[in-house]
Amino acid sequence: MAAPDPRPPARPLSPHLQIYKWQVQMLSSILHRATGMALVVGLLGVVWALVALASGREAWGHFTAGAGSLPGRVLLFAFSWALAYHLINGVRHLVQDAGHGFAVRDFVRSSWISLLGSVVLVVLAWAVVLLRWGIA
Repeated sequence: MAAPDPRPPARPLSPHLQIYKWQVQMLSSILHRATGMALVVGLLGVVWALVALASGREAWGHFTAGAGSLPGRVLLFAFSWALAYHLINGVRHLVQDAGHGFAVRDFVRSSWISLLGSVVLVVLAWAVVLLRWGIA
């Protein structure tokens, strides 16, 4: 009689991303965590700006040169989108913490609102900045 195979079964022990079909609710949850981490990293840029502002004209000039460059503008746009998404999705979480919006239909709708609303909010904010003050 052969000894039993000591190896674990060739299947995942718990569900993972390859098992689930991607849905907007999944994306919403992942983006909320990712934008939270991006905001923490982006705050380093805010600290840099504040230190440069307090350090005088030359330091401020270095900061504005970096922020005004193409990579700097892309990072500013990404930071502002992360802020908008995290804000809107955070409000969605507060509504759910109050016990509302748990039906699948409501959950999907609120996930799309968070995603699309953040894009609309950041585009409007950047449009106001660019139209009012020129190149940001």
